[in-house]
Amino acid sequence: MERHFEQELEKLNKRLLKMGNLVYDQVHNSLEALLTCNIELAQQVVDKDNKVDKLDVKIDKLCQRIFALTQPVATDLRLIMSALKMNNDLERLGDLAVNISGKIEGVSEYREILTELHVDELANMADLIVKDVVTILNTRNTTFVKDIFSSASAIEGKVQAISGRILEEMMHKTEVIVVATNLMIILTQIDRIAGYSTNIAESIVFIVDGKMIKHKNPFREDGAPST
Repeated sequence: MERHFEQELEKLNKRLLKMGNLVYDQVHNSLEALLTCNIELAQQVVDKDNKVDKLDVKIDKLCQRIFALTQPVATDLRLIMSALKMNNDLERLGDLAVNISGKIEGVSEYREILTELHVDELANMADLIVKDVVTILNTRNTTFVKDIFSSASAIEGKVQAISGRILEEMMHKTEVIVVATNLMIILTQIDRIAGYSTNIAESIVFIVDGKMIKHKNPFREDGAPST
């Protein structure tokens, strides 16, 4: 029975990492499609969303089966509880990639605006934060959690700055309202990518250290953990 339990946990870890890699590919491709205005690539992201959904269901069912057949405690219990939450957060990241992809056709004729607003820099930041999340999902190295929180804060600030510029343009140029609206939606999705990334980082800390850092500022400006 104990050997079977270990095998189930191993399977859970593998499926979580598979989910992380799949979602990273979705986010990466959606952002690549945004910067290159590649409508075909954007459609591929939309088409592959069913793979994310199917894996999401498999992970949920596996967690339910482990709970039903065993009585996990301590670290194992934290892993299963966190796996359910991380799976949900990863699935939402996949949805955000689809949402971005769905708006690319609406901005595809305004590629120069993306460059002018430095959306490329923002997209690269979003791509890296999800990549870092998948890395700690694999390594469980909480040393880099601080970097994820810092990146999320930087993304939030950049989203606000770009949104401000877009709103100012909308006030003076009515002809840009449609593309500006699509861009605002895309920016919202990127901001949420940062948010879900920190959620997953919080779950990793809970698994490894048993600490709940939700709704807290875990790192002060000097980089030391907050008390």
